Amino acid sequence: MNSKRPVNLDLTTIKFPLPALTSIAHRITGVILFVGLVFALWALDASLSSPEGFEAVRETLATNFLAKIVAWGLLSALGFHFVAGIKHLLMDMDIGVELESANRKAQVTVVISAVLVVLAGVWVW
Repeated sequence: MNSKRPVNLDLTTIKFPLPALTSIAHRITGVILFVGLVFALWALDASLSSPEGFEAVRETLATNFLAKIVAWGLLSALGFHFVAGIKHLLMDMDIGVELESANRKAQVTVVISAVLVVLAGVWVW
């Protein structure tokens, strides 16, 4: 058999196009949001349990650097996941599936997400 297909495919040598990278990042942010749901549900439960619990969560988010990083990370993941999800919905409707428009939509996704990440950082701090 004389196949020209690679026998041992090394994924580190492949240059993925931007639409592929945004699609992979969309999946990664989905996992981050799923795992971060533990933190969000804990904060919601504690803040709704009593006025003291609400004050404890508020104080933690106001003074604890790690809590701020987690909150900023979750908001950033949510922003990117939302924007990339809209891009995927447009693709499901056969809007912008050509190569040039797919690259343009991926660029717009990255730019809008970067703005949302900065805004999330400003809001958290």
